[in-house]
Amino acid sequence: MSLFKLFLIFTKIGAILLGGGYVILPIMTNEFVDKRNLVSHDDIVDYFALAQSLPGIIAANMSMFIGYKLRGKWGAIIAMLGVTFVPFWCIVLLASVIGGLTENNYVQGALWGVSAAVIALIVLTVREMWQKSHRDLFFYTIFVLTVLTLLIFKLSPIQTILIFSILGVGYKRIREAKK
Repeated sequence: MSLFKLFLIFTKIGAILLGGGYVILPIMTNEFVDKRNLVSHDDIVDYFALAQSLPGIIAANMSMFIGYKLRGKWGAIIAMLGVTFVPFWCIVLLASVIGGLTENNYVQGALWGVSAAVIALIVLTVREMWQKSHRDLFFYTIFVLTVLTLLIFKLSPIQTILIFSILGVGYKRIREAKK
């Protein structure tokens, strides 16, 4: 695949990516696993999990992983530029006319519709991640503890991710040591 074609694919993805990083998993799965068979389903899920745990935009991070897998360093750069190209120019355009748009009924209706679609895509992402996760007693324990940590103890998502990442690494090391 040429770098130009890669740029066009990611530009298309960036143009339809509404609602943030969690929406990208079904879009990337459809584009690179189902349609083109360029990346495995497990790779997509791994890239998504890794993209979430790194600083920055999830869509850009995930795009760079896929671009790197397909075309190396230049593929990563081109993929990131492609996925951010349309949103960047939309933001520049919207910033210049934002005052008049916020009161427009059509714009409000469109945003309401986008919100409903984004919620559905987030639910699909959760389902996809749940189905592809290796679930054992440790997984369920971490899942429940994470929910409790966020809801009851009100730790920030960053603190929660750090705590449970360390627990996950420790768990894997203990399991490997026993083997």
